[in-house]
Amino acid sequence: MINNAGVGGWETKLLEGSFDGAREAMEVNLFGTWAVARAFAPVLARNGGGALVNMLSVASWVGRPGWPGYAASKAAQWSLTSALREGLREQGTQVVGVHAGFVETELASWVDAPKIAPEDVAEQTVRALIENRVEVLADDRTREVKANLCRPLDAEAL
Repeated sequence: MINNAGVGGWETKLLEGSFDGAREAMEVNLFGTWAVARAFAPVLARNGGGALVNMLSVASWVGRPGWPGYAASKAAQWSLTSALREGLREQGTQVVGVHAGFVETELASWVDAPKIAPEDVAEQTVRALIENRVEVLADDRTREVKANLCRPLDAEAL
């Protein structure tokens, strides 16, 4: 089962305006993922465990003033993914978190930055499932940010 739905909530700014975009990002990215996991966990259990894959983001670890609602929703989704991994382990369900920077999709169509192909993310995810890994770091930027999580917070670490 793959949770890949997501919204940006780009219109929510850090210090001004409505929280509507951030609320939508939380509703879809966090609560949508949670609701789908709740619905399918019993089905997976009845069928021997299977796998649940959550499409996360490098934004799970890096907040940006331009899209704080999206980053907060992805950080919360990362935490949920860890809880699901722990909670579904006993039923034999493998839970994989897939982290990527910008993926060549409609969600990232507005940004002029390097992007990874969706097919590359899918291939890495399938490989992680086969190898029984719990995390995919799909691109160089994501691997760099994850490696820096254990470093002291300062402007150069991120």
